[in-house]
Amino acid sequence: MFEYLNGVITYIDPTYVVVDVNGVGYKVQVANPYRYQQNENAKVYVEQIVRDNEQALYGFYDINEKRIFLHLISVSGIGPKSALAILAGQDLNGLITAIENNDVKFLTRFPKIGKKTAQQIILDLGGKMSAQGQMVLGEDPTPLSSGNQELEDGMLALESLGYTARDIGRIKPKLQKENLDTADAYLRAGLRLLTK
Repeated sequence: MFEYLNGVITYIDPTYVVVDVNGVGYKVQVANPYRYQQNENAKVYVEQIVRDNEQALYGFYDINEKRIFLHLISVSGIGPKSALAILAGQDLNGLITAIENNDVKFLTRFPKIGKKTAQQIILDLGGKMSAQGQMVLGEDPTPLSSGNQELEDGMLALESLGYTARDIGRIKPKLQKENLDTADAYLRAGLRLLTK
C-alpha cells in the first residue's frame, strides 16, 4: 500500500521510530532505529504487513534493505521480526555471499535462525539474492544510490525480464558512460548490448 514515508522523525525507540507526515505519526518498526536522528527529515521505505491479529509498518533505510527484507520473508519460517534482525547486522553483501556460498554458519549467527532455517534460506533464495545483490548492493562499484535513477530503473527492468546479475553487471559500465534521460532509453540500450 505504501512505498515510503517522507517526514520528520519525532521519536526513536529501540525497536521503532515515529515518522510524522503532515501531522500524522506513523509507528514504523525498523532494523536499527539509531540510524535516524530525532527531528531530522527522512525518507523511510516501508512495507505494510497485515496479519490476523496485527497490522504493522516495517521500515527500511533504503530501497535495497526493503528488497532484501521482502526476499527474506518469502522464506518459510522467517517472519518480519526475524528478517529485521538479519538486516540489523547491516552486512548485506555478507548475507548475499553467505546465501550464494551455502554458508550455514554465517546465517545461524542471527537470532532465531537455526541450521534448518538457514538451509531453507539458502534453498529458497540461492540465485535470487545474487541477482538482486550484485546489481543493487554493489559487486559492481555503482550501487543503486549512484544518483542516476533512470539508469538503475532500466537495470531493474532488465532483471525483471530475466537477465542475470552477471549479464547486467557486464553492460552497466558501458551504459554509465551514456547520457540518456529516461529509464526506457537505458532499457533499450541495455537490450541492444545484451542481444549483440
